[in-house]
Formats: sequence, C-alpha cells, structure tokens
Amino acid sequence: MQLEKIISISGKPGLYKLISQLKSGFIIEDVVTKKKVSIGNTSQVSLLDNIAMFTFEKEVPLFEVFENVAKNYDYKETISHKSSDAELREFMSVSLPNYDTERVYVSDIKKLAQWYNILNKAGYITPESFVKSEETAEEKSEDQPELGDKKTAKKAAPKTEKTTTPKAKISTSSAKAAPKSTHRKMG
Repeated sequence: MQLEKIISISGKPGLYKLISQLKSGFIIEDVVTKKKVSIGNTSQVSLLDNIAMFTFEKEVPLFEVFENVAKNYDYKETISHKSSDAELREFMSVSLPNYDTERVYVSDIKKLAQWYNILNKAGYITPESFVKSEETAEEKSEDQPELGDKKTAKKAAPKTEKTTTPKAKISTSSAKAAPKSTHRKMG
C-alpha cells in the first residue's frame, strides 16, 4: 500500500490524495468520491506514511497496523469507529496485540478504524496492496514506471539535461532514475 500521498486534514472528514502542489497550497482528491479541491498552505496536514502507533517495545508504522487489520478481517470492512470503547480496545488488541494502552487513546483507535474503512471503501485494501515498498520499487525500476511516475520522469529529465549536456536526448536511464528516487522516499 502506498500511503506516501494519502493525507488527513485537520478539520476535514475523510482522507485525501495529494495530486499536485501550487504556490499557495495543494490540489487534493477525496479518496472515496474522487472530487478534487485545493487547500492552502496553512492547512494542518498529516501524511499517513509518517504515522505510527505505540507498542511497549517500539513504534509500528500505520502501514503495518493496516496490514494486520486487513488480515484479521479478510480484507473487508472492520468495526465502526462509532463502536463502544470496549469494542474498540478489543479491536486494537487483536490488530496490534502489544500496543501501549496508556499512550494509544480510544480516539486514536477510532481514527485507525475510520481510516481503514475509508481506504477499504476506496479500494486501497487488497492483498496486493501490502507488498513491501522496497520490493515494489525494485520491480518497477526493472519494468516500467507507473503513469504518475512517468510525469515525474518527464519533468525531472529536462532539468538534468539542461545542467549537464544540453545537446543530449532524454535517455531511458535518466527516465528510470526519477521513479527510483521517488520510491526511496517511501521507505
């Protein structure tokens, strides 16, 4: 699952995908309705890729917690975020058995359940979506980049071309270099 472009915005319900950056903010897309809208730089944004949950030993990335939930619920919708506190804590103890009960609040568990269900509804929760990001990056660099990565490669290659060899054509090796750097940011 690629969470690097999935965000939560303080004060706005749901989850969003970053589409592009503007001078004064970002263009985002609701992951469920696919509606695009712009937000300002002053919006408080949290990247799901940067979120982790506390256990007694370490912090577990949200990606891994979603994977545990998906396996426990057979990649289907889980309990509602409006469930009772006892049900939510039971859900959490099954999803992340050694979670830190003092540092992970019921409100955090509600967000976990709500975000998981939103991603499930949007089609992000599948067995294939939990392939480790390193494996995905290696496979894509050997094959070809995704459509979104091709745009990045086309934009990145001319900048490199102008600074090094202005007469050279865009080579396939420079076009593949941009997606590799994009994928390294995930890990």
